[in-house]
Amino acid sequence: MAPAIPRRRLLQAALFATATPAFSYAAGGGSAAAATLPAPSSWTLRPFELKDVKIGQGVFAAKRQLMLDHGRGYDVNRLLQVFRANAGLSTGGAVAPGGWEGLDGEANGNLRGHYTGHFLTMLSQAYASTGDQAYAEKIRTMIGALTDVRAALRKDPAVLSVTGKFGTAAENVRGSYQYVNLPAAVLDSSATITLSAWVKPTHDANWTRVFDFGNNNTRYMYLAARNASGVPRFAITTNGPGGEQGLNGTAALPLNQWSHLAVTISGSTGTLYVNGTSVAQNTSMTLNPSSLGALTNNWLGRSNFDDPVFAGVYDEFNVWSRALTAAEITSLQSNRAAASSAGRGTLASYTFDETTGGTFADASGRGLTAALRRTWGGPSHAGFLAAYPETQFIDLESRTSPDYTKVWAPYYTAHKILKGLLDAYLATDDARALDLASGMCDWMHSRLSKLPEATLQRMWGIFSSGEFGGIVETIVDLYTITGKADHLALARLFDLDKLIDACAANTDTLDGLHANQHIPIFTGLIRLYDATGETRYLTAAKNFWGMVVPHRMYGIGGTSTAEFWKARGVIAGTISDTTAESCCAYNLLKLSRMLFFHEQDPKYMDYYERALYNQVLGSKQDKADAEKPLVTYFIGLTPGHVRDYTPKQGTTCCEGTGMESATKYQDSVYFKKADGSALYVNLYSPTTLTWSEKGVTVTQTTDYPREQGSTLTFGGSSAAFELRLRVPSWATSGFRVTVNGSAVSGTPVAGSYFAVSRTWRSGDVVKVAVPFRARVEKALDDSGLQTLFYGPVNLVARNAGTSYLQFGLYRNAALSGDLLPSLSPVSGKPLHYTLNGTEFAPFSEGTEDPTHAYFRRSEPKVVFGTTDSGVTNPARADGTTFLDEIWAGAPFGTKAALVSRVQSTVNSWVSAGLLGQADGQKVVTTAQNASYVS
Repeated sequence: MAPAIPRRRLLQAALFATATPAFSYAAGGGSAAAATLPAPSSWTLRPFELKDVKIGQGVFAAKRQLMLDHGRGYDVNRLLQVFRANAGLSTGGAVAPGGWEGLDGEANGNLRGHYTGHFLTMLSQAYASTGDQAYAEKIRTMIGALTDVRAALRKDPAVLSVTGKFGTAAENVRGSYQYVNLPAAVLDSSATITLSAWVKPTHDANWTRVFDFGNNNTRYMYLAARNASGVPRFAITTNGPGGEQGLNGTAALPLNQWSHLAVTISGSTGTLYVNGTSVAQNTSMTLNPSSLGALTNNWLGRSNFDDPVFAGVYDEFNVWSRALTAAEITSLQSNRAAASSAGRGTLASYTFDETTGGTFADASGRGLTAALRRTWGGPSHAGFLAAYPETQFIDLESRTSPDYTKVWAPYYTAHKILKGLLDAYLATDDARALDLASGMCDWMHSRLSKLPEATLQRMWGIFSSGEFGGIVETIVDLYTITGKADHLALARLFDLDKLIDACAANTDTLDGLHANQHIPIFTGLIRLYDATGETRYLTAAKNFWGMVVPHRMYGIGGTSTAEFWKARGVIAGTISDTTAESCCAYNLLKLSRMLFFHEQDPKYMDYYERALYNQVLGSKQDKADAEKPLVTYFIGLTPGHVRDYTPKQGTTCCEGTGMESATKYQDSVYFKKADGSALYVNLYSPTTLTWSEKGVTVTQTTDYPREQGSTLTFGGSSAAFELRLRVPSWATSGFRVTVNGSAVSGTPVAGSYFAVSRTWRSGDVVKVAVPFRARVEKALDDSGLQTLFYGPVNLVARNAGTSYLQFGLYRNAALSGDLLPSLSPVSGKPLHYTLNGTEFAPFSEGTEDPTHAYFRRSEPKVVFGTTDSGVTNPARADGTTFLDEIWAGAPFGTKAALVSRVQSTVNSWVSAGLLGQADGQKVVTTAQNASYVS
């Protein structure tokens, strides 16, 4: 029987057979045919573009301005440095940002390029929101440079000509992986020899080779600019490192300065010269080039071992079939070889005078033309674009276990670059960006479509190495523009069936998984549902969301501890200094938003408000900085934690998503029904919406969340539609709406939308009252560990202590159940309160104060209206206290209703033997005599 064809292969075949391009575009520099993403027909709601929603003064505007200023002032050539270096192009002296976006960062800089993609997205959003041409110019600079990079990678490397010691010279940029390949005959098996080079090292990596002649790591002869001690070393061996006969220098070569190196071998004597001075001599040598036999690897700048490529500049390189005298070596210090007493090398002589092309002429008369090469050869496809060689992608295909020092999420990095390019195209209509993005997908399809199904499943299941971020979402977005069947087929090649099938069956397998590796997978699945109609994708995404919210969610809306998920329902047991990775909140917001487009369940926008107004705002420091975006990686929720806004080594994933978040705060304030029949107001935020199809503007005037409500003023044309106002799940009483001063009938329900239908006219004013109340949320696995909210605002205690603080909140609770009367407001500081001498402040404030997001609830006595009954507050076995049970019945319309609740609770607890009869009567009497805030 023939083997069954995998489901994905059948679907791909169908896609190839039926898909036709929906759009065309001019590759290179032409004008693109479309610069907007068509909304899927499956979306019952549609978002507005960033340009349609202007942010007014308030908490979002202040945070955004800090990021806009950072983006405006940052030199994008620094970001382009790693791309240009990889292509062997001039970096113009730019210094890479460092950290994850550089060669010296974590895991050898294996994630470099990702931050550049984030930055492109940030600039694109900044331009779309503000229309400021400064951002557009930066985008054009980056797209032009990346176009040049791809063009260079498509060809053999070309010389980077710079000023030399005597004339011109050839630079080998660090990160280019380029070297000079010499013909096999260059040493001519000479027993006596001199090798001489002028070099200007630009980096201090050990073991980089000035030259290396050999076959492998057994037979070779090399000159390293630095050995493990940091000094030059010459060695020759026919028996590997243990058999090396060597010469070591005495001092390090200075960086960015010219140094002359020469080695002579004659008989049993080898001599190493540095700048004309003999610094080492070995008179017991038994090996010389003739001992090595025929050699296949004859390299300048490359090692026969896995050592870094030499970074620096070469001027002359000469080889003589004799040992030069000390006087001749001296004469080379001030003259070209041709003008010195030594004359040109007789075996090889390269002056590096070439200013174009990728070959170097031999002036020795032997015609041994040398050529520039890349250690990795070159791209497998013309669409390849990256800040490092294709080797990580190749390695991943055979890898079975993670090792981020070898392979660190190459398709994740590809996603960030791809997303930045697509966003740049959508913002600026620059067809070059679209061509680069389309080419990247063509390249990825050429690689992945050849791999067996089992290989793909293994790859995507590897922690870190196989992480691919939100690449599926972006590929499908691109497909809606290009219409290429290959692009949709590519998106499906990232299916991780084990995860999808489990979530589609609502089987929770998240324990032990890396959170941010998996969250963005589900935004991609939703977009695959949009493109294919396959319901398992959407079902999996919905079920997944419910596995995280609330079961693995902290009060601020964040998730993960040390980047991973633990068992469902474990919150208190996972709190650490490394909770709530910022990227997770960013991606959960995207997922919530996209699910809401399909199903208008208010829980998605409730979560959106929670995470946006707390973790996302709080992850951005309230401070200007030209060098860094000042965004957290983790937000530790341990007692006394101080947020780190310059995490790890810098340019991390979370700083990247943080830049994006701060330039799109307004993206979910308003949505519209697909048929234009309704406008959803999801967030109360000072903004002005321009709904061009209706000719209507809506201006929200509010200082929310410092103000408990908002005013919406209509302008423009008259239009009939339903205004749907979100009633937050925490707004359990008092939500009111008026239109032009008149109350709107109806009963608002917490956790829903309140609809107002009419023909709206210019000048109409809608006032929305959203009363806040203070409440607590309990950790799912420890009811005594709680976090405090006032409306949407998480209030955190500011205290340097490192143990959980203990607070009671019932002592002056209002009849409504509002706990705020137990706290005292701080004059002149909105949303700041004190309790027992400790200040509480909004989590959203980006300070470096030590904070306590969670505290221990302590209500030792039964107290009503600040009156102490003198009775101990008893508790059930599950931790529920007597007062908890009473106040669970709030709100109380009257004092009598509260007293009735107290009496019934006393009766129940007395009957259960949890409270004495006399103590119960004291409690009832205290409740009757106390005064309450209404």
